[in-house]
Amino acid sequence: MSQSLLAFLLFALVSSISPGPTNLLILAHGARRGMRASLAPILAGCGAAAAVVLLVGLGLDELLARHAQVQHMMNWAGVVWLSVLAWRMLRNAGQPLDSASGKPFTALDAASLQVINPKVWMMAVAVIGVFAAPSLPIWQLALVFLLVALPCMTAWALLGVGSARWLSRPGRLLWFNRTLAVLLLASAWTAVLR
Repeated sequence: MSQSLLAFLLFALVSSISPGPTNLLILAHGARRGMRASLAPILAGCGAAAAVVLLVGLGLDELLARHAQVQHMMNWAGVVWLSVLAWRMLRNAGQPLDSASGKPFTALDAASLQVINPKVWMMAVAVIGVFAAPSLPIWQLALVFLLVALPCMTAWALLGVGSARWLSRPGRLLWFNRTLAVLLLASAWTAVLR
């Protein structure tokens, strides 16, 4: 294994496992809906993030740099959407886990969130700027990122599934959802206000 591939694997691991909007929503979804229901959002979210890496590597970052207004609008659309999701989480914070209330986090939601998530775009630009080389073609970077992201996001869902029993007490669930909502808001707003 080359040093550049090892360095990229470590970068992909850190950027995929660190708390971010999608991981936090997958955690909450896993706690509320279970692992089976979380598989489609995990696959879609990881696939979309890998697609962003591929598209940035193919030059989309240069196009966005020339049209800063589009990038600015994407950032704000992501922040608004994450704020709405955080508000929903706060509003339903005390709902029992087995409750059918609250909209599930779908595969389309996960993929769309990755496409407008500023953290994903910053990560993709860093990947291409630092790791793209003849020895690591862009398509390989995107594929390796996908293969690293899948178990990382799955770990967040499993953490949610594992915490479901502990969260069966209403007081714990209330504070868990409130904390996730605040973390979701913080991750969205810090990414755009930097």
